Amino acid sequence: MTAARVFEQMIQIQASAIAVERCLTDLELMHRWLNPALRCEPIGGEWSTEIGRQSRFVIQVPVLQPTLQSVVVEREPGLIVWQFKGFFAGRDRWECNPELGGTRLVNRFEFTIPNPIVRFGFDRFASQLTQNDMKAQLRRMKRVAEEIYRAGQ
Repeated sequence: MTAARVFEQMIQIQASAIAVERCLTDLELMHRWLNPALRCEPIGGEWSTEIGRQSRFVIQVPVLQPTLQSVVVEREPGLIVWQFKGFFAGRDRWECNPELGGTRLVNRFEFTIPNPIVRFGFDRFASQLTQNDMKAQLRRMKRVAEEIYRAGQ
C-alpha cells in the first residue's frame, strides 16, 4: 500500500461563495478555469454535482489520454468532494468558506498512485508540475468567479 499524498491550496476570492461555487457546478465555467489540457465529461447523463453523479476527467496528451473516473461522494452548500480512480485513486475536495469581503476557496487533493511505474514517473517529473498547476487553476478560477460576480450573473 502506498502512502496517501495531500496537495492543499487555497485562495481568497473577492466574490460571494455562491459565485465561487457556481464555477464548480457549471461545466462551461469549469472549463474556463481548468487546465486547458484537461477535459471533463459527464458519464451517463447531464453534468451534475449531486451525490452519486459520475464524470470523467481526461488529460489530453498525445497517445495516452490518461483518464480519472470520478463520482461525487460529498455535497452540501459550499462543498463538493469527488472521489476518483484511474492512474490516481483518492479525493478532490473543494470548499467555499464565506468571509468578510469574499470567499476563501480551499482545494485538497488527496491521492495514492497504485502503479509503481506511474508513481515513479509522477515523483520524478510531475509532482511539482501538478502542485503548480493547482495554484494556476485557483488563480484562473478566481478571475472567473470575480468576473461573474461583478457581472451579477
